[in-house]
Amino acid sequence: MLQLQQDNLPGVISEQEAQEQGFVSVTHDLELLQAMNAPYPHIIALDENKVVGYTLVMLKQMRTTVPILIPMFDIIDQCQYKGELLENIEYFVMGQVCIAKGYRGQNIFSRLYEGLKDQMRPHFRYLVTEVAKKNTRSMRAHAKVGFEIIKEYRSDDIDWAVVIMPLK
Repeated sequence: MLQLQQDNLPGVISEQEAQEQGFVSVTHDLELLQAMNAPYPHIIALDENKVVGYTLVMLKQMRTTVPILIPMFDIIDQCQYKGELLENIEYFVMGQVCIAKGYRGQNIFSRLYEGLKDQMRPHFRYLVTEVAKKNTRSMRAHAKVGFEIIKEYRSDDIDWAVVIMPLK
């Protein structure tokens, strides 16, 4: 997972590849991934023993473990969905999704999300995440699997979309 993440960071891939294929925005380390993996495990796609895709589970309680994400949690908490303030509702954040080159376009993205929804549906009402709007491939993919935009904002010269998917 860590290698797949590293292979898809801006600066590692070209601007053109980021535009066409998407990218990840945050770097995690093994200790953080292990902490995020409990009590609900990440959903991972494997080709034999090789990780070819993943979605990361990030609970509200993890908000301070990645300082760069604290403002995201604050913004999510202040969003409303169907007349309810998210701060008062059980949601979790999809901390990151990534599909390896050579495996994209094979429905892995939607299958990872199906697995994530099945696992988390008994425990949470909503799945929330944010996507850099310039990551057009990710924006399209999230819309395709059922996410809807509930807020757009700008931070550090990046335009973001907060997206939500009902689980129940």
